[in-house]
Amino acid sequence: MADLSDIITSKVRVKLLELFYGNPRQMYHVRGVVREVKEEINAVRRDLSRLETAGIIKKEPRGNRVYYWLREDYPMYEDFLSVVAKNTGLGATLITNKVKLGKPGFVMFSGRFTRQKERKREDEVDILVVGEIVLPELATLVRAEESRRSQEINYTVMSREELDFRKKRRDPFLLGILAGSRVMIIGDEESLVS
Repeated sequence: MADLSDIITSKVRVKLLELFYGNPRQMYHVRGVVREVKEEINAVRRDLSRLETAGIIKKEPRGNRVYYWLREDYPMYEDFLSVVAKNTGLGATLITNKVKLGKPGFVMFSGRFTRQKERKREDEVDILVVGEIVLPELATLVRAEESRRSQEINYTVMSREELDFRKKRRDPFLLGILAGSRVMIIGDEESLVS
C-alpha cells in the first residue's frame, strides 16, 4: 500500500502530517508532539517550523508553551486529510483488510467523520460501505476504531444493487449521505455518485 513516505522524504514530517491530519481538531505543544511521534525534539522543531512556513500549521504561544494546530485555509487541506485518512486509523485498516471484508466496491467516510466533528443529527452516517461485505468482519474493525476514538460510529452497508435502486428512486436517506462532503477510502467518487 502506498503512503506519505513514498513522496515525502522526511520521516519526521510524515509522522507530523499523520498526527495533525489524523486528529485535525487537536492542538499540540512541542513536547506533546515529541511524545506522540517518538522522535528527537530538534528534528520535530525543525519540521514544525517548515510546516508553519509552508502554511500547513499555525502556532501560538500560550504561557510558557507554544501550541500548533492545522490551518483549515491551507489550499491542500482536504487533499492531505484524504491521504492521511487512507493511510492511518480505520481507513488504513479497511484497505489492509479489504479481502477479509468480502468485495467492497466503495467505502466512503463522511467529511464530518474524517474531521472528527460532532454529528449534526443522531441518524447521520459516518461511513457508507457498498458491495458484498462480510458484516461480522466489518463490525469487528469498526468496534476497534470506536474504542480508540471513544465514540460510536454510525455506518451503513448496502449492496451495489440496493445503491443503484435507491439512487433511481431518489431515496432521501442516500441522497443525504451523497450530498455531504466525503473522503473516498475505496472506490471512485464519480462512480459512487453518478
